[in-house]
Amino acid sequence: MNLKYQMDLDDDYNDLFVDRQERRVRKQKGKHSPKKTQAEIVQSLAEPDALEGEGKYVTTYQPSKYEATWLLQSLSDFYRQEFITDVLAMVRGGKEASVYRCAARPGLGTDLLAAKVYRPRQFRQLRNDKMYREGRAILTADGKEAKETDHRLMRAIGKKSDFGVQVEHTSWLMYEFNTLKTLHAIGAAVPKPYAVAENAILMDYIGDTEMAGPTLSTVELQRDEARELFAETMRNVELMLVHGMIHGDLSAYNILYWEGKITLIDFPQVSSSYANSQSHFILKRDIERVCSYFASKGVKAAQNPDDITRRLWKRYVELDAESRAADLSRLEYRREENEYDD
Repeated sequence: MNLKYQMDLDDDYNDLFVDRQERRVRKQKGKHSPKKTQAEIVQSLAEPDALEGEGKYVTTYQPSKYEATWLLQSLSDFYRQEFITDVLAMVRGGKEASVYRCAARPGLGTDLLAAKVYRPRQFRQLRNDKMYREGRAILTADGKEAKETDHRLMRAIGKKSDFGVQVEHTSWLMYEFNTLKTLHAIGAAVPKPYAVAENAILMDYIGDTEMAGPTLSTVELQRDEARELFAETMRNVELMLVHGMIHGDLSAYNILYWEGKITLIDFPQVSSSYANSQSHFILKRDIERVCSYFASKGVKAAQNPDDITRRLWKRYVELDAESRAADLSRLEYRREENEYDD
């Protein structure tokens, strides 16, 4: 976390808990600052002095006036830490986040990196994340769990103050980064994460200099290839379940395809299969969406999502910890048998 960000959080934190008498005095003044409109917020983000020294950062990609400042603010840590040397193009835009193709510094072992940058929270339209947050601890900017005994922090979150909202945003982002680290380490088909900043995640880029890897939803597959990729998708679903995780938004729109391989993406809403009371519903929905796509490609094994959900739930969620550990050792053996084959 950069120093400015830490100072901003400290200021917010102190403002929340000023002396009650001082607060009453301020309240009696009756001074009221109306909330900014979305247009005013966007305009403030485009002010030329919003990012000190922004001219030193190279961007072959030409962002719009209202995009430039918050983009460079979000990526400045990656420049300073010498992970990237240039922003080459936007490859994916969205209401919640956009993804940019970046030039990696020489010697990093790769030529290109992907930077996922969350849109400014003031006008980003995040979906209701309450269902996914159930059973998840609040994560701090260093990826560690916040203490539940920190009542002032929890009160700020409950009141939805500016500081509380920022804490929730940080936690949301850190869950995605930590999930990528865990899954990449155990051999899942996910991008390798390199770094995380206040508002962005830097990871493997899937694609080449001409185009980014498309989502499965836009790809035409032959039946034999579709069968193989369905089995690989379910291998990843099972890997997550072994470690108590459910993607939460898995579908052909969140799976990339490149050179015959798939890569699962977008993990901020990852849910606990044990601590979330709606985990069965979340898992069932993921599997139904995946099966719907592959069934449309002629994969017979994908035509029974209810059976697959029932089998995986019993195998990974209804077992005790010792049985789950043993099941991990049997996962690769089952892959050889390919229970998802037609």
